[in-house]
Amino acid sequence: MKIALISPKGPLYRHRGGIFRKSLRYQPLTLTTLAALVPPELDADIELYDEGIEDVPAQLDADIIGMTVITGTSKRAYELARAYRAQGKTVVLGGPHVTLVPDEAALHADAVVVGYAEDTWPELLRDFARGAMKREYRQALDFSLDRQMPFARRELFDGRRFLTQAVFEATRSCGHDCEFCVAPTAWGNKQFQKPVSWVVEDIRRVGQKRILFIDLNLVADKTYAKELFTALIPLKVRWFGLSTVLIAHDRELMELIARSGCRGLLIGLESVNTGSLRDAGKRFNSSVDYRQLIADLHDLGIALQGCFVFGLDHDELDVFDATAQFAIDTAIDLPRFAILTPFPGTPLHTRLADQNRILTRDWELYDGQHVVFQPQNMTPQQLALGHERAWKSVYRYSAIARRLWKARALEPLGIAANLGYRFYAHHLHRFYTCDWHLAIQRAA
Repeated sequence: MKIALISPKGPLYRHRGGIFRKSLRYQPLTLTTLAALVPPELDADIELYDEGIEDVPAQLDADIIGMTVITGTSKRAYELARAYRAQGKTVVLGGPHVTLVPDEAALHADAVVVGYAEDTWPELLRDFARGAMKREYRQALDFSLDRQMPFARRELFDGRRFLTQAVFEATRSCGHDCEFCVAPTAWGNKQFQKPVSWVVEDIRRVGQKRILFIDLNLVADKTYAKELFTALIPLKVRWFGLSTVLIAHDRELMELIARSGCRGLLIGLESVNTGSLRDAGKRFNSSVDYRQLIADLHDLGIALQGCFVFGLDHDELDVFDATAQFAIDTAIDLPRFAILTPFPGTPLHTRLADQNRILTRDWELYDGQHVVFQPQNMTPQQLALGHERAWKSVYRYSAIARRLWKARALEPLGIAANLGYRFYAHHLHRFYTCDWHLAIQRAA
């Protein structure tokens, strides 16, 4: 059996003409994990294609083609699926977007995988091999990751084409229910956890000392998090991952995170406006003094990628400059901004649709960087331009220098990351070439 696995990309990431250069990309873990889950008895030849770094061939020598799909890449995925099915290939679609809207995805595929695929993907392949593949495979209600599994087949990619191959995952989903977040809608509020011993062995096998965790929230379960961080200490790795602001309430946990080798955390600060935090379903963020949290992280040698969302119902026209100035004043190492995006199936999408505020359902625009809904207190044009202004403000050379100097973060990696985001911030006008964004610019 010949299997091709594809990660299609939207216009922000597609390697030819995309906004991110391939040097900023880490190796996608989904495809290498799916490759590892292929049943050994099928004796399959497997090819992986990440459209973020290479063109996907128009003709694939494969019996079955699988694609992992997020909302922003669904348009491209459907386009590829249509072309391959016209050639007589069997196409399977899975991933977050397929889980959110399986009926839509099923129109473009021979089969869909809904939910996590550890059990269903091997089942589908065995069914395909015996000519009995079903139209839909759905994650079981008793799904669990608390077991030994095959390790991702990272060797199937050329590691030289990525920033790093040392990408790991200990948990999935989060446990919170933020209105705009895909995770609770797609996978529920339960966090799934892999055995800590398995995670440690995976890290040992890869053998790199600078690693990345892609978990949505490593600290959702403090007991598990402390077991994991304690197990990381002997490995002497430097790691980067995701957390919530709630670590601010547990100094012991923060110190353990630092001892375990953490050198950077991505945290969803979301807004400097308390009303906007309520809009996002992140009332718990209001319990934290952001300035103190940022200072504490810096004192522990942990850099912060602070993420903010624009377009919440309490946001007014002053939110862009206020947020950018806050990021500069508090020396956030790597500020990042997104436009509120009502992904299909989420409570946010349902609410805005009920209020007749959805402006387009062109999923390619659902990438966190386009305005696809009518904001409450500003025009779509004002939201788009304010978002772009915030990016440019925090990534001025003077702002970069001020932030990194105050944070005592003048390491080459931090400087390189800031220069990469500066390129992004100052070239939006070149890469947002879709008619939708141009119309917004013209209207302004």
